Amino acid sequence: MLRRAAAPPAALDLLAHAHRTLDGARSLEDPLERYAAAHLAALRTSAAVLAVRGRPEKSPRRRKAIRSAWDVLPEVAPELAEWAVYFAAGARRRAAAEAGIQGAATLRDADDLVRNTALFLRIVERLLSLRPDLDPTLPLGDAGAPGDAGDPDARGGAGDDPAPPMPRTG
Repeated sequence: MLRRAAAPPAALDLLAHAHRTLDGARSLEDPLERYAAAHLAALRTSAAVLAVRGRPEKSPRRRKAIRSAWDVLPEVAPELAEWAVYFAAGARRRAAAEAGIQGAATLRDADDLVRNTALFLRIVERLLSLRPDLDPTLPLGDAGAPGDAGDPDARGGAGDDPAPPMPRTG
């Protein structure tokens, strides 16, 4: 990926942090921790989009209103609106997982979110033409397009269920 010359350093930092958080999620065995970490990586990815495209609210009333990143994302990146809906729907589950509520997320839920967050992260990097400087010792997790043999998110085994349908992009 090419780095955009005017990219705010905060956006690059957020994307690098999202990669590290997602990599950490992949290594977690507890489904609650795995789910929460994957959702956090998606949130950091969204924050990178807001750092690049976001503009301060002009209306004093709207400026005072607290809105989630998932509420703001479709306004600054309409092409990611379906992703915002998808991740917003998981926000309560993430809160429950962080609180340690058993059953808040299954291993399947966590694995699906890890895969979908990896896809979202790749889409955002391509959309913004940004690529953070990553620690070369960390696996990227996006060596190729989804479904490529080199894509760790596309690995499957006998009996693996397919990933859930994802939002259309673009």
